[in-house]
Amino acid sequence: MMDSRRESSETLRNKCAACYRQYNRMEHLVEHMKVSFHSAHEPRCGVCAKHCRSLESLREHLIGPLPKVECARVFAARGCSICLNLFDSAAAVRYHRASTCQFTRAAPMPRGSYGGRAVAMACKMVGGGSDGSLDICARVCLIGEDENVIFQTYVKPTTTVTNYRYEMTGIRPEYLRDAMPLKLVQRRIQDILCNGEPLWKIRPRSSGRARILVGHGLEHELERLGLEYPAFMIRDTAKYPPLMKTSKLSNSLKYLTQAYLGYDIHTGIQDPYEDCVAAMRLYIRMRSQAHPRDYASGSGETQNNYPAWRQRELERMSPEELLALSGSDYYCWCLDF
Repeated sequence: MMDSRRESSETLRNKCAACYRQYNRMEHLVEHMKVSFHSAHEPRCGVCAKHCRSLESLREHLIGPLPKVECARVFAARGCSICLNLFDSAAAVRYHRASTCQFTRAAPMPRGSYGGRAVAMACKMVGGGSDGSLDICARVCLIGEDENVIFQTYVKPTTTVTNYRYEMTGIRPEYLRDAMPLKLVQRRIQDILCNGEPLWKIRPRSSGRARILVGHGLEHELERLGLEYPAFMIRDTAKYPPLMKTSKLSNSLKYLTQAYLGYDIHTGIQDPYEDCVAAMRLYIRMRSQAHPRDYASGSGETQNNYPAWRQRELERMSPEELLALSGSDYYCWCLDF
């Protein structure tokens, strides 16, 4: 009986302070911390304080098909299903939803952003090739943080269009007949993004004039436009870990907008402006998370201070002390402030 209690106590001591997984031996917990990249930036349950790898995991924890019962009960009474935060009362939740959290398809200017350093871009593609499956950029839109259009145009195709995908794009042949040539579109977008700064001079986290590019699935859109832009200046809502389904699967922009902004898009013909607004609002919401601003994340394993030579020292630490040594393996957008 005594051995059983000792084993239970030992297992509890070897419980991860972030995700609450329990291990029989302390060295197993240390190994877990080396690869888990738990950090202050992870989404956290407002009830039990458990860290989740993504907002999708937190959503499952709180309001999924099989939620944590106690957390779900408290959250149902005082939680916001959009931002997943917990409030003092049901009345506070209703006020929060009505005043700051629930968006509509209309485009009010976000508080405190007048133009801003970020620019959102979205494209609409028509089909080329014998079966119409080749994506050809036919329309592009760029907006600022104030949701005002900076640049919008139809793009003259450089190859034959075999499927205009009208039901989705609303694009007709006559719209592209006298459209802006691709070369000119490339130049205009490059000028907007670089903002007077040479492309080769742009550096990570610098105070230069170049703008942050926001969007959903930007790698494909930049490829179709024939453009290059530094990866450290791109904020892609399809690849941001807290917004992804898993580490390998992305959520659609339609789902992210409905789940984390509270309104629907793509209910008819798709407008690139609407996609720009949704991506920009998601970016601003993620950037505004209440995380430590001086937290140095995004450098992968270099942020986890668990070298082999410290193994014995690490095994004597508490789970909370181990967590303090851990860092994120992605760059958190709150650091853009």
